[in-house]
Amino acid sequence: MTQKGHLAFLLPLASCAGAQTPLAPAGDQAAGQYSLLLLMLWVCGILYMLVLGFLAMGLWRLRRGAPAGNEPTLETPSDAVLGKTLWIWAAIIVVGLLLLAGASFLLERRLAAAEAREALLVRVSGHQWWWRIAYRDPRNGSWIETANELHLPVGTTARIELGSADVIHSFWVPNVAGKMDVIPGRANAIDVTPRRIGWFRGQCAEFCGLQHAKMAFDVKVETPAQFAGWLALQARPAPAPEDAAALRGMEIVTRGACAMCHSVRGTSARGRPGPDLTHVASRRMIAAGTLAMNRGNLQGWIAQPQALKPGTLMLPVTLEPRDANAVAQYLGQLK
Repeated sequence: MTQKGHLAFLLPLASCAGAQTPLAPAGDQAAGQYSLLLLMLWVCGILYMLVLGFLAMGLWRLRRGAPAGNEPTLETPSDAVLGKTLWIWAAIIVVGLLLLAGASFLLERRLAAAEAREALLVRVSGHQWWWRIAYRDPRNGSWIETANELHLPVGTTARIELGSADVIHSFWVPNVAGKMDVIPGRANAIDVTPRRIGWFRGQCAEFCGLQHAKMAFDVKVETPAQFAGWLALQARPAPAPEDAAALRGMEIVTRGACAMCHSVRGTSARGRPGPDLTHVASRRMIAAGTLAMNRGNLQGWIAQPQALKPGTLMLPVTLEPRDANAVAQYLGQLK
C-alpha cells in the first residue's frame, strides 16, 4: 500500500479523538448520545450481517442444488422448514426495533431530566459569522456579555438559550452535548452538563452563508472556583490603559468608527452590531475561531478583515501605522 493509501486508511480515525468529536464524550448529554449510537451500531450491524449471511446461504444452496445442464430451481426440500422458521427472523427484527425505540425514549427522558439540575443560565445568539454570549450572574441576576468563547463549570448543568439575529444557525459542541438549531424569531434551549475539564471546540452546524466554516467558538470547562473567578473578572469594566500608546488606542476605539459597532464597558463605546470587546484579550481566538489571539493578528484583523475572512460584515478600518499599533496595543491589554 502506498503512503497515500495509508493516509486514506487512517483518515477516518481522525474523528475519534480531539477537541471536536462526538466519539470522545466529555458531558452527560454527549455520553448518552454516544451510548445510543453504539447500541444502534450493534443492533443494526448484527441484523445486517444476518441478512448478508442468509443471502449468501441462499445463493449457495441455489447453485449447489441446480441439476446439471438446467437453470437453477428455487424449490428445495428444505424450503418448507425455512418457511416455518420465518417468524423467528421477524421476531428478531421486531425485538431489535423495540430495543432501539426503548433506548431512544429513555435517553430523551434522561436529557429532559437535566432541567431540574440547571444552575447556570447562558444566552447564545448566532450572527453572521460569530457568537454573542451572555451569562446571568448568579450573585445579582445581571447579564455579563462576551463573545465567541463559552466557559462552563464542570459538573454543573447549564441551560443555554439560543437565538439568531439573522439566519438559521446551529449550535454544536460534539464533545459535550448534542446539536440544536438556532432559528430567527424562535427561542430554543439545550442543557449542557460537562464532566471533563479542558478546552473543546464548538461549531455552527447549519450552512449560514459565505463564512459558515469559520463560525466557530472555544469552550472551556473548568472548576467551579475557576469559573466563578473568570465570571467576576468578565463583570468588571475594561481596565485603564497602561501606557501612552494604549491611551491613544483607547481614544481611537471609543471615539472613532469602532464605537459604532463594538462595546467596551466603562467607556463611551456602546455599539451593538459587533462583539463586545471589554475583555477581548482574555479570549483564546479572535474572529470566531479564525485567528489566535495576539497583537499581530489583532492589527491584521482590524486593517484587512476581508482578506482574512472574506465576506465578513466587519469593514476594514483605515489607520495610520502609528494609530493601528496603538489600537492593537490597547485591545491587547483588555484582559
